Amino acid sequence: MTDLHRTELHRELLEIAREAARRAGELLRDGRPDDLEVAATKSSPIDVVTEMDIAAEKLIVDLIAARRPGDGFLGEEGASSAGTSGVRWVVDPLDGTVNYLYGLPSWSVSIAAEVDGEAVAGVVEIPMRGETFHAVSGGGAWVTGPSWEGERRLAVRPSPSLEQALIATGFNYVTTVRAHQAEVARELLPLVRDIRRGGSAAVDLCDLAAGRLDGYYERGLHPWDRAAGDLIAREAGALTGGRAGARPSDDLTVAATQGVFGPLQELLERLGAWHD
Repeated sequence: MTDLHRTELHRELLEIAREAARRAGELLRDGRPDDLEVAATKSSPIDVVTEMDIAAEKLIVDLIAARRPGDGFLGEEGASSAGTSGVRWVVDPLDGTVNYLYGLPSWSVSIAAEVDGEAVAGVVEIPMRGETFHAVSGGGAWVTGPSWEGERRLAVRPSPSLEQALIATGFNYVTTVRAHQAEVARELLPLVRDIRRGGSAAVDLCDLAAGRLDGYYERGLHPWDRAAGDLIAREAGALTGGRAGARPSDDLTVAATQGVFGPLQELLERLGAWHD
């Protein structure tokens, strides 16, 4: 594939992702009933799957499959197919389900397109903020929304010392895991400026890209939780990884400005953030 064809493919994937994320975001925002019912449970009663969650993934998969029938899928709500084109879509139709259930604004639709296993396009739609974050590999990270004048290119904020860094994290819904995560956060808190817990990994990664955070970490993220946000953060100048020398994984995801990333990753390793 020539560079021109690669660029055209990435742009095509981005535009499809943007349309799918926008339409799913509208469905979730406008279709949310006041008496939202729980359709099933995930790993515990705290972590729920809603009928709207399932409907949003169906909308996304159906739209993309109609445009690109040879592509594969990996979705939080069960969409899984290998495809034949070398392109796989990694979809979280509703990241921040509990926020959504409670009427909190920090939830998102996250869609990434991978080519041969590498994310090349990503979109995170945050309907209640009116913000859309997007990126293509090598093309920078961008955002539109009421806080920005038109479309703005993103860049992470200048790196403070770790002691002055604002760090975001999240907690698992398995009781034993979250208890350990709380202990890690307790030990980390005196060593940084402060800790935030927003409830959507994709939103946290985009906020890092937008300069609203200095770093982010979480144990237990799945590929659909981080795929689009990870690309957006990297294209805005952040470093991302997992344990020392490793890529982001279910064990640990770390993302931060360049000066914060190394010290934060080292500290999390010392605190055993990736295991009980």
